[in-house]
Amino acid sequence: MRSIIRSVPGRATARAVLFAALCVSAVECQAAAAQVDTKASDGKGLRCSAPSSQASAASAGDLIEADTPSDGTRLFAASKPFALVFTTRAPQNDTLIWQIRDTWNVVRASGRFSVAAGAMSWTLNCASPIAGYFAVSASLERAQGELSSRGTRPAGIATFGVLPDTAATLPAVRFPYEDLHRFGGQGTAYLAPGQHCCDGDGYRPVYTALGLTWINDNRNWYMEEPDKPGTFDPATKQLTPYLQRGDLLRLIQLDGIPKWASTTGKQTHSYAPTSLAQMKEYMAKVGAESNRVRTTYFPKQRDNYYQVTWEPDADGGLPWRDSDANFVAMYKAVWEGIHQTDPQAVVMGLTYSSVQGNVTWMRRLGPLGIGRYMDGMTVHGYYDIGTTPSHPPERVADTRNQGTVSGALAASMRALRHEMRQYLKPGAPLFVTETGISYDIGESYGKRYPGADVLYAQAAVVARTHLILLGEGADMTYVFYLADMPDAAPGYGIFFELEHAKGAYGPSRISPKPAALAVAAMTRIVDGTSTLGPLKALPNGVHAYAFRRLGGGKIVTALWTHDNDKWSAKTGFNAGQSVEYRLRVDAPGTSGEVTTLDMMGNAAAVPYRDGVATLKLSPTPLYVVSSNADVFKDAVTTPEGYVAR
Repeated sequence: MRSIIRSVPGRATARAVLFAALCVSAVECQAAAAQVDTKASDGKGLRCSAPSSQASAASAGDLIEADTPSDGTRLFAASKPFALVFTTRAPQNDTLIWQIRDTWNVVRASGRFSVAAGAMSWTLNCASPIAGYFAVSASLERAQGELSSRGTRPAGIATFGVLPDTAATLPAVRFPYEDLHRFGGQGTAYLAPGQHCCDGDGYRPVYTALGLTWINDNRNWYMEEPDKPGTFDPATKQLTPYLQRGDLLRLIQLDGIPKWASTTGKQTHSYAPTSLAQMKEYMAKVGAESNRVRTTYFPKQRDNYYQVTWEPDADGGLPWRDSDANFVAMYKAVWEGIHQTDPQAVVMGLTYSSVQGNVTWMRRLGPLGIGRYMDGMTVHGYYDIGTTPSHPPERVADTRNQGTVSGALAASMRALRHEMRQYLKPGAPLFVTETGISYDIGESYGKRYPGADVLYAQAAVVARTHLILLGEGADMTYVFYLADMPDAAPGYGIFFELEHAKGAYGPSRISPKPAALAVAAMTRIVDGTSTLGPLKALPNGVHAYAFRRLGGGKIVTALWTHDNDKWSAKTGFNAGQSVEYRLRVDAPGTSGEVTTLDMMGNAAAVPYRDGVATLKLSPTPLYVVSSNADVFKDAVTTPEGYVAR
């Protein structure tokens, strides 16, 4: 069997030659041409052997198929072997030409091998010490063709990911209690054989692979007692089996009123119940059950966390239409009921859909006393009309930090923390329980959309958004959404959904986007930290936040650059943008090395002299790991009222 398999060398000229020779379709060639020189391949990366086996395949199907069989996540450990399987249905003997590109659309591996006529599958054994997202493309030399689209994944690619191993740079920290985990998510995928939505475990193995710990658990009144009062028994209520392992943490949802307790006669989120006493009684039962659950299944969790309302925005799907006084009274009933039976309760709200909306409503409801019935703050982290690659969180500036300028995420977070200090107890936790980045406004799933540039930009903006939220003083942040779904702006998923053209809830087949691997790296690097805050005196276009590992550990500084003029769907998402920045990592007069980690978690050593490391920043986050915490004491602005938990 004739076969040519190679890893791609790291010179731009070599990449250009391979680009010209191996582009599989005109669309991919156009996308690659714009970005071919933006990131080097070192020649020591992803490698695949010649086909190690071949077998007959089903006669019905596409001309060419490709997949990486796994536990359903299509995610693999760094440097560990995995299989890349091509299926061909060539009308005559032919040659398969394939290549694998990374997030930056750089060819990381490529090859060609002879294929026999008919339906055959060919298995290549691969491994990659380089972490990140990878897209496989393939065509036949004679019959041509390409990989077909699958669900929301466009034609021309099949995707997989390699998870980073950051342990050498950042050994695992010891969590004094599990509540200190900083990442959660929304969305499920039922990947185990025989599972379908929505029976079984929709969180494993994908959440644990990504490093997401927090999930929602429903104890909503309208769900637990839909038809009459008194049917919820805290002594017999069983915790959902997938939560009984204790490694995924609960954010307990309380929003909504059952129809029998509603002033409208219908289940509602818009009005207070007819009897606040009945609401308080129900909440006391939830508190008792949650306290029992925590001590039984979550012995290393300090508190229980409850979210009272969900996006009560007037123009949203669950609008509050009752009075401000009744809103506060409802919070009072919930708070008193929960605290009556749960000594470790943290009751949280208001959970408007944007950070700015929560600022506005705290200014309105705070003087009415709502802060007395909030042990912490939950918000959704949306910041613009369309949180998209073309609407990144740095696009709009508001230097006054009053939280009144739409689109300015950092300023809104600063204004929110100010309101928290005004109305909540010192050290009250701040959870951001939903933030997602969709495709651009007006776009839709399609055979040729999204392209590599959009997927790259989405990954960068997902990471940057959550780093801003945490760096500006959020204790925890939720990634939204696991896989592409219908009934929303397209593209929120950090995974493609492979069976439905517009996505689906609780899918059984998914494959990663670059955003999934950016999240996997971010959780490994930033989870197990407390926030130090944004760096001071940054030049225009540079963004930087410092964190410290728990237990007095190392400093992690996340840095990137953004230029509005070079970042939009119209002008292109300029991956090649580079800005030099000098970061102080040690005392004057010292020299040595720090470790940097790229957006995908790949490590590199960077020297420093006189205590300063010279960095080249790009639109994707660069994480710098250093040891001297003293040099950061006066270099950061601690978020207002923030207390490391």
